[in-house]
Amino acid sequence: MHRSKIVAGNWKMNKTLNEGIDFIKILKESIPELRITKAIVGMPFIHLASAGPYLNGSFSIAAQNCHHEAQGAYTGEISASMIQSAGAEYVILGHSERRQYFKEDDDLILKKVKAVLSHSLTPIFCCGEPLDIREDDTHIQYVNKQLENSIFHLSNEEIQKVIIAYEPIWAIGTGKTASSAQAQEMHKEIRLSLADNFTLAIANEIKILYGGSCTPANAADLFSQKDVDGGLIGGASLKTNDFLELIRIAEASI
Repeated sequence: MHRSKIVAGNWKMNKTLNEGIDFIKILKESIPELRITKAIVGMPFIHLASAGPYLNGSFSIAAQNCHHEAQGAYTGEISASMIQSAGAEYVILGHSERRQYFKEDDDLILKKVKAVLSHSLTPIFCCGEPLDIREDDTHIQYVNKQLENSIFHLSNEEIQKVIIAYEPIWAIGTGKTASSAQAQEMHKEIRLSLADNFTLAIANEIKILYGGSCTPANAADLFSQKDVDGGLIGGASLKTNDFLELIRIAEASI
């Protein structure tokens, strides 16, 4: 089955307001008319409203996190309705850095997923294993547990609105990359688990992105794998030329 591709950038804590505007201007001017690929730029909150006027149908924007409550006395937090009002369509949730540095657990991430879905936003749900789990060869069980504790509690209707990003933590910012075979193995296992918990038809429709040091040098091989539906891009999304090249590679991969 051929699914369309997604290339989603994740700026993390990078780019001042003016740097972000400059990037989006260049992207708008340079991005090709996309046939089979969805381009998404995940950015810090300060950029969301500023990026809105530059959206032209070729790409969308994503927040990198949100609070699970609708409103209230949560100083420094951002709600799903605020994100929606700024023009974003997607929210990255459960990223390994949120799990590690901010101690977000599966239960909290599920609450955030539900909050995002309740405002007609699309969650990009991240999962993945650290190096010690990979070396113990228990990575499949580890990732399945992340899924079981969170998004597998969603209904059939809700899960179809979720994008999954598999990020081998040992390959983020380390220069290491999972081989295309390793990526395909895990993506296939995730899809099989989706089929077991929902239906095969639903599993075949859900996009599963690869999120571990994907660059123009390795993207063609990764994107050619049967169950890899694009990438959640970190470092390479900070450079317009690299991000545009990844989009071109995705367009050519089907």
